[in-house]
Amino acid sequence: MTTMDVRRLSGRAIAPYLDTLAALRIAVFREWPYLYDGDRDYEREYLAAYIASPDSVCVLALDEGRVVGASTGLPLSDDQAAFQRPFLDRGEDVSRVFYFGESVLLPAYRGLGLGHAFFDHREAHARALGRFDFAAFCAVDRDPDDPRRPPEHRDNAAFWAKRGYARREGMTVHLEWNEIDRGDISHALTFWTRSLREERTA
Repeated sequence: MTTMDVRRLSGRAIAPYLDTLAALRIAVFREWPYLYDGDRDYEREYLAAYIASPDSVCVLALDEGRVVGASTGLPLSDDQAAFQRPFLDRGEDVSRVFYFGESVLLPAYRGLGLGHAFFDHREAHARALGRFDFAAFCAVDRDPDDPRRPPEHRDNAAFWAKRGYARREGMTVHLEWNEIDRGDISHALTFWTRSLREERTA
């Protein structure tokens, strides 16, 4: 961890890294549980929202100048309507929610504390903006008995819970992506949220 360079960028400053972020997302999300057969054009379109939002954040992990991990976030009101819908359906104010997009990290760099660093930086960024009550992200729902699940796979639920996040049952978004060997199909992703008004104690 001491040799790693962790940088926090926002808005237009993310633009020079667009292709690097796209390639990293495609590589990492090809793994379980997403099994995403990635597309560069879609990635550029998806990441454009982070460049367009002046209050977005992108945390980069670099090893000797090479990007080996990244984590993103932006105001939920600046993201796609599909991500806002579960909150609007419950009468929650999306302008008070800061949405965390993804944390992607190459396998060789996992277990070094970068996952916590990604959350620390994004939470600090959202708090510094001063107008958000909650941080939120969503994660794909998979059957724990799915035969494609690698035996060594470790679920992130315990990690997220220790960070103070709680799964919001019923707050689900449905997204379509090209899954390996299955084509374009719809996937359910459930939200996790935590208050930004209190510092994490655990």
